[in-house]
Amino acid sequence: MKELIKSRVHSYYWNDDLNCAETTLKTLSEIFQIEIQPQVLDAAIGMHGAGKFGAQCGLVEGSLMFIGILGKQKGIEKEKIIALCYEFADRFEDRFKSLRCKDLRPQGFRPNDPPHLCEGKTKIAIDFSAEFISKAYESNT
Repeated sequence: MKELIKSRVHSYYWNDDLNCAETTLKTLSEIFQIEIQPQVLDAAIGMHGAGKFGAQCGLVEGSLMFIGILGKQKGIEKEKIIALCYEFADRFEDRFKSLRCKDLRPQGFRPNDPPHLCEGKTKIAIDFSAEFISKAYESNT
């Protein structure tokens, strides 16, 4: 799984110029073999603005969206999906010390930042998300 994450994140950032939320959704969809509808990926484009603003990070947003998508496909009740999203956000914040992009991004945002500065953290975060999702849905099916 780590090799898949490593190669997909690099490709999605450098070849496709995707943002963190899009990259997270697409990578998790490959890991869990779930098709993501084009409109969902289109919606994830808009999350880039929130990240640049410094609000909730796309690594969190993409994972939360995926938890909902997978949960519905598995027939999990809405309330349980909401509880899993809360638990994910809580554990993500414990692990990474924040949910906000401006805190998670190395050195925050500066005008001359190189592209895809978060590649390393993205790989770690998607691995964290995939493990959380595997365990959460393993115990709920």
